[in-house]
Amino acid sequence: MKILGLDSSGIVASVAIVEDDVLIAEYTVNYKKTHSQTLLPMLDEIAKMTELDLNSIDAIAVAAGPGSFTGLRIGSATAKGLGLALKKPLIAIPTVEGLAYNLYDIPGLICPIMDARRKQVYTGIYRFTDHQLKVVEDQMAVSMETVIEKLNQYGEAVTFLGDGVPVFHELIAEKMTVPYSFAPAHVNKQRAAAVAALGEIYYRQGKTETAMEHVPDYLRVSQAERERAEREAAKADANS
Repeated sequence: MKILGLDSSGIVASVAIVEDDVLIAEYTVNYKKTHSQTLLPMLDEIAKMTELDLNSIDAIAVAAGPGSFTGLRIGSATAKGLGLALKKPLIAIPTVEGLAYNLYDIPGLICPIMDARRKQVYTGIYRFTDHQLKVVEDQMAVSMETVIEKLNQYGEAVTFLGDGVPVFHELIAEKMTVPYSFAPAHVNKQRAAAVAALGEIYYRQGKTETAMEHVPDYLRVSQAERERAEREAAKADANS
């Protein structure tokens, strides 16, 4: 089984090929470039270096959200375009679930945190049981204070990862009452290899969709939508 993984849900752009539990190639860039300019060239480079015929892949796994609205749209559009062109199914991987899978089989709780702005994070709480990733609390958009409160109540050691760590590092140090640690640099951001590896598992479980069916999971409305709603509410108040 050969899975193409794509992740442009955050500041990282990442592309990977996993075949039968073997990572064939991964191209990950954490730099100030627009994902629309990097994702397909990265895939093209991997295809050339590994002599990959894209028609040979079985499915396309994509980080489906939450995350950056622009990044998710780019990843979704890329996956949908490839799926339609290649006539391959898509596998939607929850973004923070993919992040948690970076820390395979570590003990205790895993808490990915992505900076969602407005003093919130995209997060979830996970653990590994019998070598399988289990969802303790599903993806959510909440304040970091709420996350810390939840984790303290569980009373277990926690490992944090994600681009929210440097943003909320001081708050975590101040408020956490249970043991905690931070994942090291090579596994603390989005990786398409984890998305593709989870994609293999999901594929075997029949969790696929067509390219036409796929939509990103934003978890909350965009800033533009919030501002439009606020303007409309203000206009309605003025006219009432």
